[in-house]
Amino acid sequence: MIRPARSEDVEALVQMIHELADYERSSGSVEVDPPLLQEALFADTPAVFAHVAEQGGEVVGMAIWFLTYSTWTGRHGIYLEDLYVKPEARQTGVGRQLITALAALAEASGYRRIDWSVLTWNETALRFYRSLGAEPMDEWIGYRLTGGPLRRLGRAPAPE
Repeated sequence: MIRPARSEDVEALVQMIHELADYERSSGSVEVDPPLLQEALFADTPAVFAHVAEQGGEVVGMAIWFLTYSTWTGRHGIYLEDLYVKPEARQTGVGRQLITALAALAEASGYRRIDWSVLTWNETALRFYRSLGAEPMDEWIGYRLTGGPLRRLGRAPAPE
């Protein structure tokens, strides 16, 4: 069963975020904790959302996402921040069901696309996404400003 996340899912979501970070060889980068995720997902006007996959009353998968906006289409889209399925639930269609739920939401809401990033070495994910009909955006390079460079830039005087 795929459904929007509820407050009682936060602990399971944080656990899966840590599992995903371990898989992606980035476990030291996770800063989120249950109170932070609780606030993000269930604030009065949340900017991030989640869907979960449930099997036998247990949360076994998640899709954490937020809205984007395309100036070219003049419409919103979805950015899929994290898609994760616990190892014991893989190969059962859970990942496809989570993405299908987001695609249905996009269609119903008039959103034009779903975007996400995938690590170049994650062949399993690459094959899965291609099986959905998704195409890599090879002509684009992702950038990130974080840590010291972000702080320095953010503290710099504004140009006149």
